[in-house]
Amino acid sequence: MNLKLMERIQLMIGVLCLSVFLFTILIQVFSRYLGISVMWSEEMANFSFIWAVFMGASIMHNKREHFKFTMISDKLTGKRKILLDLVSNLILLCFNLLIFYYGVQTVYHFWDYTWVSLPLKMGYVWLCIPIMGFSMSVYTVSHILGNIRQLKPKEGTGQ
Repeated sequence: MNLKLMERIQLMIGVLCLSVFLFTILIQVFSRYLGISVMWSEEMANFSFIWAVFMGASIMHNKREHFKFTMISDKLTGKRKILLDLVSNLILLCFNLLIFYYGVQTVYHFWDYTWVSLPLKMGYVWLCIPIMGFSMSVYTVSHILGNIRQLKPKEGTGQ
């Protein structure tokens, strides 16, 4: 799958979930103002927000716009900076694969649990964890390949 397409799909899912979150919160506010009890709105808001956050985290990881410390990398140049980035990406890949693995186990464990107010399975809620772990792993492998390409000497330069 094309990385741009995967990122675009995650962005659409994230925006959809954030829209559901906003719409549900508005329903909560107006229903409380009118004195009507809407029991499902709190769960729907929480779970749609969880999906939006996890999809957004994956996209931010791919774009490298997430929070990071740059004190060491700012002092390095050339191959040393690329090597530091490579090591960092290898550590991230291990972490992302663990997120994927334990996310699959979480979905499997909680699949048959149901929401309190709606007859939906909790597995659908937690499915965002392995999706994020998998997509972040794919993005990290792409970053690692980019690091390796940067380390290779360019043809015709005599390096």
